[in-house]
Amino acid sequence: MKLISLHLPKTAGSSFRTTLEDVFAERLLCDYGDRSISKPPLLRHQEVLASALSVSEHGAGEYDCVHGHFLPVKYLPLADREPCYFITWMRHPVERLISHYHFWQQSYHPQSAPPHHRRVVEEGWSLEQFCLSEQFRNLYTQYLWGFPLENFSFVGITEHYSKDLDYFAEHVLKQPLNKHRVNVTAGSSARQRLPPDTQRSVERFHAADMQLYERALQMRSRRNNFS
Repeated sequence: MKLISLHLPKTAGSSFRTTLEDVFAERLLCDYGDRSISKPPLLRHQEVLASALSVSEHGAGEYDCVHGHFLPVKYLPLADREPCYFITWMRHPVERLISHYHFWQQSYHPQSAPPHHRRVVEEGWSLEQFCLSEQFRNLYTQYLWGFPLENFSFVGITEHYSKDLDYFAEHVLKQPLNKHRVNVTAGSSARQRLPPDTQRSVERFHAADMQLYERALQMRSRRNNFS
């Protein structure tokens, strides 16, 4: 069975990738080249459908696992060719935004940063401005265009990373896994918080992602009840 692992930004995906590298080595394909979310929706969707057509015709080569920032509908045609197991990790949307904001502050390189990253840093955006930016409004929903959450066989919750990784090791890969901490934003314990009123405003602004996250928590609860 081929493993298709969607890395949603700032959800411990880099740590998870390192674990997958331990397991799959050269049989792991890291797919980070699309930069889909930085493109207008129409162009993004046209490109991913073209990529899906290519996957439908050519498959994913000899790789047993694909992991990266991509719209998962890109690899949906693989399920018509061979058994596939789609997985991802999610985090509370506001916590993800806060982590993303601070990561961008720390990782800024003007020569390589995309336009939105440059604007955030060079214009001195506040955390609230970033959280209410249209560019990243409902990021999960943007990634899951054409791909219902229920298509995932496993959705880990970043706040329960260690326990959910243990479940993944036992019930999916059926082998022990090494746990890594990679690309963790520095100073996370002292990270700026949002005032309660702003927190509620941000949650309303990202209502679609909040609903997806709640559904992911429900899926986790059902999974744990049957394990």
